[in-house]
Amino acid sequence: MSTTFQDFQNDWQQNFAAYIDDYQSGRQSFIPHLLPGHAVRFPVYQTLDILAGRFGFATVQQALDPTYTVTSPVAGQMNGNWLKKTRMAGVNVRTIGTFWNVVNYVLTLPAVHNSIHLLPIWEPGVVGSLYGMISWNINPEFFSDDLYQVLTHLDTPEKQLKIVVNLLHLMGRTVGMDVIPHTDRFSEMVLCEPELFEWVRREGPVLVDTSEAVCGQVKQAIRQWGEKYWHFSGDIPFTPETLFGEVRDYDGRLKRRLSLIKYLVELGFETVPMTMGPPYRGLYSKPDRFVVDEYGQKWYEYGFSEPQPMSRVFGPLTRYKFYHTQSDDHTGPLDFDEPNSEAWAYVCQHYFECQQRYHFDFMRGDMAHVQMRPDGVPEQIVDFYDPLRTIKRYIQTQGVLYFGFFAETFLAPPDTMGYGDEIAHLEAIEADTTLGDLQSTVVNSSEFLARFQSYLELAQNRRFSPSFTVMTADKDDPRFDVFYRTGNITRYFIALFLSALPSYVGLGFEVRNRHEGRGKNEEYSKLYVFSIQNDSETDKVTHGPFRWGQNGEQFRTVLQLRFLADTIGSEMLEEPVRWLIPLDPTGFQPVIAWTQQANPRYVFMVNLNQEESVQPVLLPTEVADRLELVLDTSRDSLTGQDEVDRLPILDPGVCRVYQVL
Repeated sequence: MSTTFQDFQNDWQQNFAAYIDDYQSGRQSFIPHLLPGHAVRFPVYQTLDILAGRFGFATVQQALDPTYTVTSPVAGQMNGNWLKKTRMAGVNVRTIGTFWNVVNYVLTLPAVHNSIHLLPIWEPGVVGSLYGMISWNINPEFFSDDLYQVLTHLDTPEKQLKIVVNLLHLMGRTVGMDVIPHTDRFSEMVLCEPELFEWVRREGPVLVDTSEAVCGQVKQAIRQWGEKYWHFSGDIPFTPETLFGEVRDYDGRLKRRLSLIKYLVELGFETVPMTMGPPYRGLYSKPDRFVVDEYGQKWYEYGFSEPQPMSRVFGPLTRYKFYHTQSDDHTGPLDFDEPNSEAWAYVCQHYFECQQRYHFDFMRGDMAHVQMRPDGVPEQIVDFYDPLRTIKRYIQTQGVLYFGFFAETFLAPPDTMGYGDEIAHLEAIEADTTLGDLQSTVVNSSEFLARFQSYLELAQNRRFSPSFTVMTADKDDPRFDVFYRTGNITRYFIALFLSALPSYVGLGFEVRNRHEGRGKNEEYSKLYVFSIQNDSETDKVTHGPFRWGQNGEQFRTVLQLRFLADTIGSEMLEEPVRWLIPLDPTGFQPVIAWTQQANPRYVFMVNLNQEESVQPVLLPTEVADRLELVLDTSRDSLTGQDEVDRLPILDPGVCRVYQVL
C-alpha cells in the first residue's frame, strides 16, 4: 500500500505523543514518524522538554551552559580511526536556519547516524558563500532568536553553537567542522594579515607588479586609509577590532571593510584568486573580461596561460600564501622549499582555537584533493607538505588525540584534480576517511560498480577509507537529479548496514523528490551554500526558505530501515564484514550479500539491478539453512509464507535482511 506525504502528517497529528514517548523512554534512538520539516519547526520549549525526558532535566540544563563541555563520545580514542566506522549526516545549517535546528533535525536520525558534519559556520562574504569566509566570527545568520527568547544567556551565535555541540555530544554524536584553506579575496584576515596572502597591483586591465614587494605597499595603504578616514594615528595594530570595530557591530564592520576595499582597489591592489585543478599557477588578467559590482568597482577575470581540462579560477576567493614563489612572482610557480611559515602557524592556531572553543571531534578538509606540486606526491613527506595535514597534526599534538580528518576528495584518476596520484596524496596528508564520488553515479551502472569495488579495495589496503556516499550536503543540486531517480533505497540500505565502508548522507535525502523535471531552486540544499538574491542568476538564486521534499514512499522505506538499525544496534553494525556474495564489478551478478565475520547474526542482501528481477540466490549452506526473513523493502509486512520461502526471487532494487537462527 502506497504511503503519501499527507499520511505521515496526519499520523503525526494523531500519535505524536506516543512517538515522542518512544524516544524519551529509550525504545527508539530517534523520534519515529517525525518528518524533518516538522522537526525543525518545534518550539524551543518542546525540544527542551523532549531532551529532558530522554536525558534528565539536570543533565540537559548543564549542557545548556556554554561554559560547560559535554565530553565527546570518542574522547577516549587515541587517533581518528573511529571515523572509518561512522555513518555521517551532513547539514548545511542555512537550509534549516539556525544551529538550534540541528538538534531538532538530529531527533529524526537513528543512533546509527553517529556523526554530524556542519558545513562552514563562519561569517560569509561575496554572494554569501559559506566557503568564502570573511572572518573568524561565527555566522550571525545562524543565531536563533527563539532560543534567545527562552534562554537569554545564549545571546551570541558562539554561545548557541557551543551548547548545540554539547547537546549533540549528549545525544551520542560526534560533530565536525569545515576547515577551509582559503578566504574571501578581501576578508578581514586578508586585510589584517596582508603578509599571509598573495597581492598584486594593476593599472586598469594590466598587472604591473606581482612581486612580494606589493604586500608592503598594501600595508602602507591600509595605514593611510585609517589616517584619512578614521583618524588613526601612529603604528596601529592590524586587528579586526582596530580596523573594523566591535564584533557585534555588523553594519559598522561591513561599512569599514567596504571602505578599505574601495580604497585599495582604486590604488590597484588586489589578492590573487584561488585556483583548482592543474596547473594551479600561470595566471594572467583578461583585459576584455570583467564584471562591475553593485558598488561600481570593476573586477577583471583571470585565466591560465596553459589551461588543462580541470583548470578553474574561483574569482571571489583567495588561498593563503603557504609558499613563496620561485621568481618573486605571485602568478608564477611556487617554491615548495620556501614555505611561508607564518601562514601555516596562523591557520593551525585559529582552527585549534575553534576546536577548543566548541570541542569539534573532526574536521572536513575542504578541497583536500588539491596537490599543487607538478612532480606529484614526493617520496619524503615534509612538515610543510599540506596545510590540512598540518592542521590535523597540530590539533592532535595539543592533546586532542581523537581528532579525525574527513577529506573532501573525489578519488579521481591521476593528474585530474591535482598533480600526481590522489590516493597517494590522501595517505600523505593522513586522512582517516574521504568523500569519494559514488554519489555522482547511477546505481548499478558500470561507473558505480567500478567505484564501489575500488573503494572496498582501498578500505582494505590503504590507511584511509572512502565513504559510501549517498548524497552530499553541498551537491544536492539539479545537475545530480539524474542520479536519484532510481536506486535511492539501495544507496541508503548499503550506507546503513555495510560496515566495510563509512557512509555519508546529506540532510533532506530521506524525503527528496525524484525530480523527473527540474525542481524549484528552493528544493535543492546546494543552492543554499550561496545567498544570492539577484534574479539575473536564475540557476542559483533562491527566494525564501529551503523546501523539504514530499516523497512519502521514500520516507516510509527509510523509516523501515531506521527501525531495523535500532533493533540490530550500532555496535553489531560496526562488526567486520564477511562477504557471502561479493560485488561483481562486471554487473553479471547484480546481487551482493554479507554477514558478520566472527559471529553471523544477520544477513544483508541487495539486488543492485534497478530494472530486472533476479532468480533465487544461493548462499553457503551453513548460513542458508538458518535464515528467517525480517525485512524486505518491497513489502510493508511479512507473512508466515516467508518462513518457508526464505530466498524468493529478488525484485529490482529490493533489499532484504535475514536473521540467522
